[in-house]
Amino acid sequence: MKLAVVGGGSTYTPELVDGFARLRDTLPVSELVLVDPAAGRLNLVGGLARRIFAKQGHAGRVITTSDLDAGIDGADAVLLQLRVGGQAARNEDETWPLECGCVGQETTGAGGLAKALRTVPVVLDIAERVRRGNPDAWIIDFTNPVGIVTRALLSHGHKAVGLCNVAIGFQRRFAALLGVTPEEVSLDHVGLNHLTWERAVRVNGEDMLPQLLGKHLTDIADDLHLPADVVQQLGVVPSYYLRYYYQHDAVVQELLHKPSRAAEVAALEKELLDMYADPQLDEKPALLEKRGGAYYSEAAVALASSLLNDTGDVQVVNTLNNGTFSFLADDAVIEVPATVNAQGAQPAAVSPLEPLYAGLVAHVTAYEDLALQAAVHGGADRVFRALLAHPLVGQISIAQELTDKLLAHNKAYLPWAR
Repeated sequence: MKLAVVGGGSTYTPELVDGFARLRDTLPVSELVLVDPAAGRLNLVGGLARRIFAKQGHAGRVITTSDLDAGIDGADAVLLQLRVGGQAARNEDETWPLECGCVGQETTGAGGLAKALRTVPVVLDIAERVRRGNPDAWIIDFTNPVGIVTRALLSHGHKAVGLCNVAIGFQRRFAALLGVTPEEVSLDHVGLNHLTWERAVRVNGEDMLPQLLGKHLTDIADDLHLPADVVQQLGVVPSYYLRYYYQHDAVVQELLHKPSRAAEVAALEKELLDMYADPQLDEKPALLEKRGGAYYSEAAVALASSLLNDTGDVQVVNTLNNGTFSFLADDAVIEVPATVNAQGAQPAAVSPLEPLYAGLVAHVTAYEDLALQAAVHGGADRVFRALLAHPLVGQISIAQELTDKLLAHNKAYLPWAR
């Protein structure tokens, strides 16, 4: 089995490689190709990847290349984890929206739109090259904003499933609190990528969420950076990203007085790459946990195994709505438990979304539709309409100011904006 990772020079990659090595019985990878144009980073990450495989007795080969077409040739699955513009572009996404009194964040709001505009054309080009050279390969997208990127792939007819580590992170956290194995925990995880709620946490069919909120409310709320009384009142566990909606103005003030997450990550990446250069290092370092992407490897292995081995497992993924939520179009991309097999991901039956969540989901889905149109076709007017439709913007003057700033900061990546 051959897997290709586009963006293989990411400091995330050792987390992924560690999962491939540990879970080789689930996903027997014979050849792992790391593809990245940044040769220096790629060599460091590739070297560590080979040492991780060797230490854990994995017989597979690790190959590094900057040649995309060679890297994806013959791959059974292609994992996308790229960041167009790197941490420098992310730093801008997280800062200039604050000048307009709006959240600066890499996956939502104006910063998230900027990332989508830079990313979608690149991802669609990669996907088209995969389809031309290897039409049977599955594309697994971990590239943010996952919902918009996955919708772009599916709307252009590619064999793709979107993946996020939020659900598996909750599963692992709840399992630890309940004293059970992660495999015993299933989630009623519903919504859109980075806009989800855990409505139930089931162990052997019994919903343990009331018990979790009763015994661990403060710890859970602290992890979410939300007030405990709000979580208690909701009676569900929202994803961390809901704080950008539920406490927008407070978060803006917080972000104005602290370094950007991009700056923190850039410093972490420098330290990690220095560690990766050590020829004695043969395991993922503990510092990598601070980089983000926890349990990404387990989620990626499970998803790839289900797609390639036709297992029919139920996993939380990003896939087409197809009637799951009646108030959304069939081609909207939602994040829910789905049955995953060789045909792709089919959403499992979930109960209707309550109005408190459905309204926001509908609002953000409309924004994502407009964002995708802007990313595919370009145009300042499309950017403005997407921003105006976003629930974190929604005012003409602010949407116009954000449009001007977005285009000014991203001309290097948007030929139509020059």
